[in-house]
Amino acid sequence: MRSTLLSSEIAEPYAQALMSLARDNDLVDRISEDVTSLLSLMSESDDLRACLINPIFKAEDKKAVLNQVVREQLHPFTYNFLMILIDRGRIIFLEPICKQFQELVRQLKQTVLAEVTSAIPLSDEQQESIRQKVKGMAQAQQVELDTKIDPDLLGGVIIKVGSKIIDASLRGQLRRIGTRLTSAV
Repeated sequence: MRSTLLSSEIAEPYAQALMSLARDNDLVDRISEDVTSLLSLMSESDDLRACLINPIFKAEDKKAVLNQVVREQLHPFTYNFLMILIDRGRIIFLEPICKQFQELVRQLKQTVLAEVTSAIPLSDEQQESIRQKVKGMAQAQQVELDTKIDPDLLGGVIIKVGSKIIDASLRGQLRRIGTRLTSAV
């Protein structure tokens, strides 16, 4: 709990600073794309993640790696922001900073994040149907879906929006039936 609190205390000011820079220069969408790309890259490359968060690697080495891997793909503001994080020894918080930035973008655009877990991949029509239901439920302008696959669900979906959870999975229905049967005995 303590490390999560510390992480959010550090991540929030940096995410706010990046958002301020993005808004002042009318680059929210572009920097948001960069942040999404960075998060994706970090989740796909354990080597990159290890290099950035490991204190054994020197700042110059981390900068050289980022220069080779992402320099050409990122907006100069985003790249310079990464260099500042390295200089200040805060690059280990890159992931929470990026996630906090994404949350700020959602707030700015009146978008909610719906975490959807299903047994099998959802079709485009199913995803759109979930978006429309969440829009109405959350009174949001837009809905961003974060989909995950969990074969243990057997069927159906679990939708989490903020602190609300809608369990429309077969596993959840079976659990509720079991609870009713147990309480009826």
